[in-house]
Formats: sequence, structure tokens, C-alpha cells
Amino acid sequence: MKTRTNVELSIADLKEIFDFIAEDSIRYATITSNTIYQRVQPIMDNPLIGRIVPEFNRKLVKELIVGNYRIIFRIKSDAQVDILRIYHTGRLLKGGTLK
Repeated sequence: MKTRTNVELSIADLKEIFDFIAEDSIRYATITSNTIYQRVQPIMDNPLIGRIVPEFNRKLVKELIVGNYRIIFRIKSDAQVDILRIYHTGRLLKGGTLK
């Protein structure tokens, strides 16, 4: 079984969020997905925004809260940030969910 990359996981997370919300409202699913997607760019431009993810307490693993969702990212260098996962704030974040 092929292991999915962080990019693949975060894209899958965003698709799952869209699909879940779309069961009730395609319009709201589109708005929510677009809002999350648009908040990724400021992370790329300024990776120091956000807070350290409390469950991991690692300086380079941070999150930005967007509505009811957590965009979790890792600072790799001054020029690279990896979006690790996009989680609903009500979900428990487990140690094995981040690579």
C-alpha cells in the first residue's frame, strides 16, 4: 500500500470537508473550501503566523484556525512550508496523523 504524502492528505482533507458540507449545501461547501484554501497563501508568505499545535508542542509544527477548521503545517525552511492536515476543531488530533 502506497503511503500518501502530506500534500495528498491535506487535499483529501479539503475534499472530505467539501463533500461533508455539500450533503446539506453545495454553496456553503464551496464558500468554506475556498476560505480554507485562501488562508493557505498567508501561511506560505509568513510561516511564523499561527500557533504551535498544543498536542505536539513542536516549534516548527503550527496551526492556523479558520472557522471550525485547523490548517496544520510544518515549517521546513524559510522557503518551504508543508501543509500537513486540515482538521475540524472538534476532532481529536492523534500522534500518528502527522508525518
